[in-house]
Amino acid sequence: MAYETIITSIEDGVAVLTLNRPETLNSFNERMHEEVREFLQAVCDGDAIRCLVITGAGRGFCAGQDLGDRAVAGEGEAPDLGDSVERNYNPLIKTLMSLELPVICAVNGVAAGAGANIALACDIVLAAKSASFIESFCKIGLVPDSGGTWNLPRALGLPRARGLALLGDKLPAQTAEEWGLIWLCVDDDALMTETLNLARHLAQQPTKGLAAIKRLLNRSFANSLDEQLELEKETMRELGRTDDYREGVAAFMEKRKPVFRGR
Repeated sequence: MAYETIITSIEDGVAVLTLNRPETLNSFNERMHEEVREFLQAVCDGDAIRCLVITGAGRGFCAGQDLGDRAVAGEGEAPDLGDSVERNYNPLIKTLMSLELPVICAVNGVAAGAGANIALACDIVLAAKSASFIESFCKIGLVPDSGGTWNLPRALGLPRARGLALLGDKLPAQTAEEWGLIWLCVDDDALMTETLNLARHLAQQPTKGLAAIKRLLNRSFANSLDEQLELEKETMRELGRTDDYREGVAAFMEKRKPVFRGR
């Protein structure tokens, strides 16, 4: 499939989605939304992909919304920004956070606005040392969308979430790692090597189990302890019937490396 605004590849169970509008720091326009949505649907529909990597082309990861895009510019009348959020950003965040496989984000440069929050919606975030995160919404009178007001306080606590959201200051990748906002900060030239090594590892793990871990962690914020324990019980019951669980136990007993099939 030929795309205009993204680059995609699939190899060894790993799909790589590269945002490819480097002249705008990979900011989103309507076309990019359409193409990302189409590719993610293909990832959801297939069973050969067992890990997804998202990154950006050029010197930035994603600068969020392209404010020059006619869908949000308004051209003389007030635009309905809620429509753009409802049609594009909300479905994207829901897809990333509910996808039944691990999603890794490789932040290669600035991640601003929705770009920062798209990264935070991924399961594991690696960032280059030169990268940074900016909740830039306050600079133009808006609120952090794309799950920003949900993920930020859960990752950092309210004091730091408030500071980032109200001030819009640049958060360097190294500080983001120290604060626990991301998994790992690495040298710029090692970012994709580290990311792809991790992705290949995850693509060989029991995919259904990893998907269940995502699901339970996300639901834990809304559940009581009793509800979460019940969910753990039912999920363990379900996973105990998978081929990968049987393979994992057999490999342990036979003292060999397991070969998981994602089933």
